Amino acid sequence: MSPDHDLQKAVLEELGWEPSVTAAHIGVTAEGGVVCLSGHVTSFVQKHAAELATRRIRGVKAVVEDIRVRLPDGDQRNDDDIARAALDRLAWHETDRDYHVTVKVEKGWLTLSGQVPWNFQREDAESDLRGLPGVVGLDNQITLTPKVSVGNLSDDITHALHRSWFFDPKTIDVSAAGGVVRLAGTVQSLHEKQVAARTAWAAPGVTMVENDLAVV
Repeated sequence: MSPDHDLQKAVLEELGWEPSVTAAHIGVTAEGGVVCLSGHVTSFVQKHAAELATRRIRGVKAVVEDIRVRLPDGDQRNDDDIARAALDRLAWHETDRDYHVTVKVEKGWLTLSGQVPWNFQREDAESDLRGLPGVVGLDNQITLTPKVSVGNLSDDITHALHRSWFFDPKTIDVSAAGGVVRLAGTVQSLHEKQVAARTAWAAPGVTMVENDLAVV
């Protein structure tokens, strides 16, 4: 068997193993570590879970996701209902005076915009709304407005990465210009690449992470 065939088989097995995904209508191809997902699922949550499951597999270097969401008739909602439900969910976060998120809904597709101080707030907003009934997709355009100095940003992130057992200090280079952080070098899996990005996002002052780490 070829490495591509083995990788395709591993992804298919993982999708079948993942309880939150109904994999019967998901197609998988693999070439040179790049995995393409196609087909359809019945919810946006399943679509997201299928991508996460694929990224867990050893040997996956990138994921091209082309899964469509086909909502069952009983799960469809009009855009006004989705928008109201989204605003109700986001209201829990608005005790933070610096949390400003707006919602646009078009044919079940959510677009989030606005500003928050921290990346985890941006991710939480997306996570909270992903499972709303009627949602078929989500575009997170929320930006960050940190209020702290970024003078030692690259050093702080480098130290944080070196504390983790995931990473060899010799294989990752961190540079920063303002709040924009660039990660370069190599890691051993797509999961490690994601962990490195999350570590960088946790640093106060980060407004963007350019993750140029290569999976080898």
